[in-house]
Amino acid sequence: MNKELIDNRIVVKVGTSTLTHDSGEVNYQSFDKLARVLSDVANMGYEVILVSSGAIALGRCKLHLDKTPDQLRLKQAAAAIGQCELMHLYDKFFAEYGKTVGQILLASEDVERPDIKNNLVNTFNSLLELGVVPIVNENDSVSYAEIEAGNCGNKLFGDNDTLSAVVANLCSARLLVLFSDIEGLFDSDPRANEGARLYHEIKDITEDICRAAGGVGSDRSKGGMVTKLAAAKMNMDRGIDTIITNGQRLENLYDVLAGKPVGTLFVGKR
Repeated sequence: MNKELIDNRIVVKVGTSTLTHDSGEVNYQSFDKLARVLSDVANMGYEVILVSSGAIALGRCKLHLDKTPDQLRLKQAAAAIGQCELMHLYDKFFAEYGKTVGQILLASEDVERPDIKNNLVNTFNSLLELGVVPIVNENDSVSYAEIEAGNCGNKLFGDNDTLSAVVANLCSARLLVLFSDIEGLFDSDPRANEGARLYHEIKDITEDICRAAGGVGSDRSKGGMVTKLAAAKMNMDRGIDTIITNGQRLENLYDVLAGKPVGTLFVGKR
């Protein structure tokens, strides 16, 4: 069980599919809506931490590449360029709504060493006390774990779904919201089966639930429901609620915070 959780502290994770169009180009409307909703939620009294993917995709756009590079070194170069663009856009759009953002780039070693972990907690707490929205990503320009998620060995995290669960635990958040490219977890793939049923609330992750998670997500995301399920499981064991909902409707966050049924809720064990 986690240490005492902070009721008004939430972590929101968005993936590349939310921040880009099907063409792979930047979706400025999503950036604007995300900044507006999170700024408004912060004005309601919540402390908001954003875990954001998208660095490699934005780097590819900045470099005018037709597709994501195949070589690790070029992916990391794209991540280094794209991370600048990502933070530029967040700084621009959040500033429109009166909010300041701060960047935190993490590698798994940062939360495995107690001294660095304590410094991270202090940094998060200080930013939130100052009214800043921390924006977190894995340090893709030097870490291979997320870029080569299938070969990450014993790394603590190799995708931003897992990273967001680690951040929620690190910051003692009460809630993690994972914005996905579908409504939530279904009993089968809703893209292939029109009769697929949405799970509204899950208290235990059974073998049937694991089978329902299936494989990877869209072409623009490395993870999918499998990594989201792993993140939810990690949080459930620590007493943190996790919700998976559609990233095309970022305003769903208001209903989530109002306690209305949205997407799939994984109930943390109190």
